[in-house]
Amino acid sequence: MSHQPERKEKDCLNCGTIVSGRYCHVCGQENIVTKQSIWGLTKHFIYDIFHFDGKFFDTVRSLVTRPGKVPKEYTAGKRGKYLDPIRMYLFTSAVFFFYFFTFNKPEAGPVSDKRPLSNQERVKEAKSLQEDLEGNKSDTIINKKIALLLDTIQRPHVSMDDVLGFDSSTFTVIGGTKSFKTAEQYDSVQKKLPSEQRDNWIKRKLIQKGLQLNNKYKNDEKGALRAFLEGFLYRLPYLLFFSLPFFALLLKLLYYRRKQFFYSDHAVFTLYHYIVSFILLLLIFLFYDLLNWVGWNIFGFVISAFILVWLFYLYKSMRNFYGQRRAKTLTKFLLLNLLGFFLILVLFIIFVFFSIFQM
Repeated sequence: MSHQPERKEKDCLNCGTIVSGRYCHVCGQENIVTKQSIWGLTKHFIYDIFHFDGKFFDTVRSLVTRPGKVPKEYTAGKRGKYLDPIRMYLFTSAVFFFYFFTFNKPEAGPVSDKRPLSNQERVKEAKSLQEDLEGNKSDTIINKKIALLLDTIQRPHVSMDDVLGFDSSTFTVIGGTKSFKTAEQYDSVQKKLPSEQRDNWIKRKLIQKGLQLNNKYKNDEKGALRAFLEGFLYRLPYLLFFSLPFFALLLKLLYYRRKQFFYSDHAVFTLYHYIVSFILLLLIFLFYDLLNWVGWNIFGFVISAFILVWLFYLYKSMRNFYGQRRAKTLTKFLLLNLLGFFLILVLFIIFVFFSIFQM
């Protein structure tokens, strides 16, 4: 409903019908004055975002204070006072991921220690390598490492692969007898092998992608890891979205004897639960950032409290929505969390592989 004043004229400006109230009974347009101030336009924009007169906040208030009430009343047909779950899901997820990606940039942690070796560490490492060399005097890589360690002019680091030019991530295949620098070399050798000796499809794809990444990032492990984290995190909304129907399916299986609940009812329950989850996660990340900023331990306790509230909220929502006794609800709550963990794990693995192959 707009806060613009009602027109004195009773003819609908959209279809011309004479209206008896604020809305046209034919086309539904609101019979209000057309001229608006800048403040009026701003308020109208805000009301549209929250779906007219704070319906968003009314829905959030009911969701938070009475777990299970909103999905129960919505599926029962009392929908006028609540915001549509799909629209609300899109809005809350957008706000959450906006905050997440704005204040939590994906960073690749330290992959290797570049600290220079001390003289004592040089001697110890050289002796260890000389022992390894006893069985293979012709190993040029080990000889090269020993020479570098004993050269007092050089400053070798704990991780010496870059200094030595040794590609530790090169894929070795065919029983360890041949190494490949490019996917083309690997494919050429694979084609010459008998079909029964060739690598299977999954292994071929992994090796090909690994070789491509070696050449693309030139042993820049931090750069590769950062690219992977960015790609995966930006696909995280899709992972959560794809988990929605599966989560609803788990509820359908857990409550398959409750014939009055259709799959769509479980989907509505899932949508509202995800909405609350986004709100709680937003608060958790907010207090986590505050903890890192000011270092107050109280924020750590607040985060732990939110996690416990998150778990309790799901149990309480299930009990109120499905109307079963505490023991049954608790059992299904535990099963749902266990099955949900494996579901997220499977989707996580799929999205990890997808993110790697999109690099």
